[in-house]
Amino acid sequence: MSLRCLVSVRPRSGVQIPALTAQVARTSNPRGTTAMWVRDRLDGLWQDEDFEAWYPRDGRPGLSPAQLATVCVLQFLLNLSDRQAAEAVRCRLDFKYALALELDDPGFHHSVLGDFRDRLAKDDRADRLLDLALERLKAAGLVKARGRQRTDSTHILAAARELTRLELVLEAVRAAVEELARTAPGLLDGLVTAEWGERYGRQVRMCSQPSHPVTRLTQAGTDAADLLTRFQRHRPGHRPGPQLEALRQIMVQQFTVDARGRLRPRHEKDGLVPARVRIESPYDLEARWVRRGHTRWTGYLAHVTETCDDGSVNVITDVATVVSAADSQALPAIHARLKRRRLLPAQHLVDGGYTSVTGFDAATRTHKIALVGPLPANSSQQRARDAGFARENFIIDFDRREVTCPNGKVSGNWNEPPAMAPFTVVRFDKRQCGPCPEKSSCTSGAARTVNFLPRHLHELQARNRADQQDHQWKRLYASRSGVEGTVHELATSHRARRCRYHGTAKTHVQHVLTAIAINIERLSEQEPENSAYRPRPPTAFQQYLDARELPRPLWWRQGK
Repeated sequence: MSLRCLVSVRPRSGVQIPALTAQVARTSNPRGTTAMWVRDRLDGLWQDEDFEAWYPRDGRPGLSPAQLATVCVLQFLLNLSDRQAAEAVRCRLDFKYALALELDDPGFHHSVLGDFRDRLAKDDRADRLLDLALERLKAAGLVKARGRQRTDSTHILAAARELTRLELVLEAVRAAVEELARTAPGLLDGLVTAEWGERYGRQVRMCSQPSHPVTRLTQAGTDAADLLTRFQRHRPGHRPGPQLEALRQIMVQQFTVDARGRLRPRHEKDGLVPARVRIESPYDLEARWVRRGHTRWTGYLAHVTETCDDGSVNVITDVATVVSAADSQALPAIHARLKRRRLLPAQHLVDGGYTSVTGFDAATRTHKIALVGPLPANSSQQRARDAGFARENFIIDFDRREVTCPNGKVSGNWNEPPAMAPFTVVRFDKRQCGPCPEKSSCTSGAARTVNFLPRHLHELQARNRADQQDHQWKRLYASRSGVEGTVHELATSHRARRCRYHGTAKTHVQHVLTAIAINIERLSEQEPENSAYRPRPPTAFQQYLDARELPRPLWWRQGK
């Protein structure tokens, strides 16, 4: 059964678990499983009415979207393939219990899950799915707003393999030829020769040092140009397929036409395409090559936000999948989604990649969020050498619009040029700096220039840098590092480091389903209030240490 057919939703909310299914599942799993916890504690994460807008009103009844969404979450919780997830629905008692199915229910074909994810990848439905799950957790009292949250990012490897420049062009031509051979084989008649079969008849894989790379690259570019020209000539006005369109974009990025009208590969003097827009694979046009420090990869970036209040389970409240960009650019969108979910924190702990003075100010004014994180240090030459007079050594009088240097000279040359916004620029005169005995410690030019932010941002910056030296601030900020464990859990334990699918939208669906799976896994592992479980009591020697107030390592079984 495929959801690509014209189907509609027939709400089945309120369906009770069949008595025989409940009896057998509880007998076989007296302590329950994560799947059973979802049904018992939350009565399922979604209702069919939540998905009615995704489907047309007319059409034959389709499978329950709430059930499919639950299966997708359990699939990512247990790291199952589509076939394995469909088999679990047919065979596992706890799955039938969570979905309220009869024991003899045959389930569905595994392709239905792929169709449902395709529907989920449209618009912002993946985020809406997370909204619904968090709303249910809020109603159950498992997560609350205006607490403390933390955010970190990690690299995500694209599903497509990394290609050299020659492999990229050859594979792009091969993919375009494959597409035309399926959709319009007549266009290849008279163009494809035996040499084409040798070059593009199989997947392109080369050694580290292929022979004649420039000649082969030029030949591949000529073949691609001939293929694109033939399509335009024989099918004017027709829209090319995705692989042919990818080939066209790759040709623009990788080749140029010289003064004699000859096609040749681009060189540095021709202006190479920057990495933020350069296509790295004909099968994933959105993946980008990124370098951050010593880490280099082709793919995406994932931002994970979770609660971190003392004495409560950490719940992932937001996950964002983006193409390479500065972390600070992701923060406004994260706050906007948290506001929509009514889960804005009072304190938001982030690392230095997310912080900026304007970001601190915007978070406070717009959402009443206190960002906790280190601002970048002063990058002036004086601060880098730890010698001479940095900006902090100058006295700024915002009321009089004057700046006094460490040697007592005053400059009122106060400018706010639009090109430097939001910075204010104050320049001292050559007659002031020339005879100054401290000139060599202040500037290497003819006169000193001081740049600084407006008063409220300048004071905010100074206050943050002073707070970073406070013991209480350091203790609070130390809890931010805990999010790295969640990132590791997301990327390694649930295999989210490598994309299962191509494209940002489907990759984001993968991350959202994984985040929901981690949430229910964490919450389901908590012992209920009426549980008979008790932590192991301390040993005699541990009691001796406690009685004399001597430090001892805490044992994990004690829950302390």
